[in-house]
Amino acid sequence: MIVNGILTIMDTIDGMKTIVAVVETGSFTAASERLGISKALVSKYVGEVERSLGVRLFNRSTRRLALTEAGQGYYDQVIPLLEEFTALVDNVTGEQTAPRGVLRVSVPVTFGEMKLSPLIPKFLDQNPDMQVDLQMSDRMIDMLEEGIDVVIRIGGVDDSSLIAKHIKTLPLILCAAPSYLEQYGHPSTADCITQHNCIIDSNFRIGKHWPIVSPEGHTTSIEVSSRVAANSPRAVKEIAMAGGGIGMIPKFIVEHELKEGVLEEVLPGYSTLEFGMFAIYPHRRYLSKKVRCFIDFLAAEFSEGH
Repeated sequence: MIVNGILTIMDTIDGMKTIVAVVETGSFTAASERLGISKALVSKYVGEVERSLGVRLFNRSTRRLALTEAGQGYYDQVIPLLEEFTALVDNVTGEQTAPRGVLRVSVPVTFGEMKLSPLIPKFLDQNPDMQVDLQMSDRMIDMLEEGIDVVIRIGGVDDSSLIAKHIKTLPLILCAAPSYLEQYGHPSTADCITQHNCIIDSNFRIGKHWPIVSPEGHTTSIEVSSRVAANSPRAVKEIAMAGGGIGMIPKFIVEHELKEGVLEEVLPGYSTLEFGMFAIYPHRRYLSKKVRCFIDFLAAEFSEGH
């Protein structure tokens, strides 16, 4: 009897999780992908929950899936229950169980390929019961709809329904190929930059208006001349290396080239834009163990001393 009771409770929890996945993804197919179960099993769980409650949670048609008023009420009340259940399991097991399951992380393409990907083996070594699904994308995503656990974003976050934890500050620097600087001269002040060809990263809202901060902390906004723009910082780097002019590029992208002498910093001692690196997750009362350990890992790996 006890075993049957436990199975019934677990089936109820699985049903709750399935309803939440369907609501947040908008379809049975997407929910099955998020949960790692078949579409038929998703349909079975939804049907069982509806039968046990005696109400319809979704209005189904061949084209769309619409949440009923009862379905919305169920979803709103199930979310805190699932959070409490997860917290209960973690509190009871404590340090006896390691985080487990699939962690889905959305990360900008360049940062993901160059900085985050090389760290994943270390994270998995530390957490042998976990798997990581990296989703490289520069577009804005809906975390709930796409089943993403953590978003890594370079810049700010405007959505008040999300929590953004600052991990690190990423500075940009001015740089150019040595051959370009030999031909056109080394700028000695911010105003000198206006006499040079500059490469615009069209991802930045500043366009041709570059803020330059002197060693004394004085900021000057200069309007640069440019004949080329690209919406990729790596493309800006390649153009600069080919002698195309001065680029304003995130430092982590050009660290190797600066070390090898392929690129040279322009106006060393000066600074320009800097962006925050944030780990973003839904604004819920309880943070799952797998998300918490990943954020702690990021904070350690990207501490200001690294």
